[in-house]
Amino acid sequence: MSSPQKSPKKLGARHKARKRAVDFLFEAEARDLDPVVLADERSELAATDDQVAPVSAYTVTLVTGVAENLDRVDSVIGDHLHDWTLDRLPAVDRAILRVAVWELLHATDVPPVVAVDEAVELAKQLSTDDSPSFVNGILGQIVLVAPQVRAAAAATPVVRESAPDAE
Repeated sequence: MSSPQKSPKKLGARHKARKRAVDFLFEAEARDLDPVVLADERSELAATDDQVAPVSAYTVTLVTGVAENLDRVDSVIGDHLHDWTLDRLPAVDRAILRVAVWELLHATDVPPVVAVDEAVELAKQLSTDDSPSFVNGILGQIVLVAPQVRAAAAATPVVRESAPDAE
């Protein structure tokens, strides 16, 4: 009797949205573009060209969230890289970690285990053989401090720059 084969993991809409967000973040960094503008342009293009896949609302949420919180997200990642810098990471791993860390810090509807599992799955699909365990290790450390980082961010008042006065 043969053993049952493991069925492939079902990839849902949120997984696809995360992958698309990673794609946009990766492309924007490679082309030195604003990722939010890139996502908006693709959304507009998808509305007029059926050859371009629609951009989900969650993809836009992720890209916008990462872009608006990039300094904090990168700081949290950097604090857990031990003997590495963010710049030394492969660009795809950077994008995967940014999406996952943003979810850990800001997406209250996403359980931490899901954010980590999804990031590891993306690393398996998109990066090197070593990346899934590396991503899992970094995110495993960040999961432990995410509640404190989230609480500290909530306690810090947001300072918005005011527009210069028109003369």
